[in-house]
Amino acid sequence: MTQRVDLATVMDRLAIDELVTGYAVAVDDGDWTAYRALFAPGGRADYVSAGGVEGPAGEVADWLEETMRLFPVRQHLIVNRLIRVADLGGSPGDTAEVRADFLNPMRLAGDEFDGTVTAPNFVAAGRYTFAVARTARDGWRLSRVTVHEKWRHMAF
Repeated sequence: MTQRVDLATVMDRLAIDELVTGYAVAVDDGDWTAYRALFAPGGRADYVSAGGVEGPAGEVADWLEETMRLFPVRQHLIVNRLIRVADLGGSPGDTAEVRADFLNPMRLAGDEFDGTVTAPNFVAAGRYTFAVARTARDGWRLSRVTVHEKWRHMAF
């Protein structure tokens, strides 16, 4: 590989990492406009393993907006990111896959004590699979997000 190809690969990996972080921030902040903007045209999301829906990103964003009202306090921690950029004979391609573990503590609505939010009472964890594609207009965008929930804990 040449230095130029190496630099392009590093830049792609950084952009993809920022995309995954943007996903977590959009969901945690309830910014559904930003969530939709992360997806390529035709992008889809699959939350079935977590008891949710699968479908076009816009429809899933609508479902998330309604569902996340139950959890006004939430924080995605997306870690152990394994980014695989397609290889076109030594040059980076226009697609990639990211596997990343998540830990998602949340607090159910209405559970406040003396006006102070207490500890999370719902925690979900598992792995995401992100399929990403380089778009001509917006750079790297999500083409598919799949949630593979492995466990959850509820405490009341």
